[in-house]
Amino acid sequence: MTEDPPEPPETDPLVEEIRKHRSRHKQWLHEGDMSVGRRLAQIGVLGWIFVVPTLAGLFFGRWLDAQFETGIFWSAPMMLLGLCIGGWTAWKWVNAG
Repeated sequence: MTEDPPEPPETDPLVEEIRKHRSRHKQWLHEGDMSVGRRLAQIGVLGWIFVVPTLAGLFFGRWLDAQFETGIFWSAPMMLLGLCIGGWTAWKWVNAG
């Protein structure tokens, strides 16, 4: 007499990833590959997602330096913060699909 194997729990991360993979595969079979134009558009969006927070941090740092007359004391840390925020946002955007 053989018993059925136990069902995996619904919150098992491996089961969730397999479901996501299966869903993406079905979508790919239905829609096909992306066009070159769409891929270029995604690269452009990714660039803006990365660049805009970096420049915003730099401009905010320069503004703080002008307000407190600190030379370039705030420019580098604010640019680095913007770079980190842009990198994190880009990472989340790439892995959202």
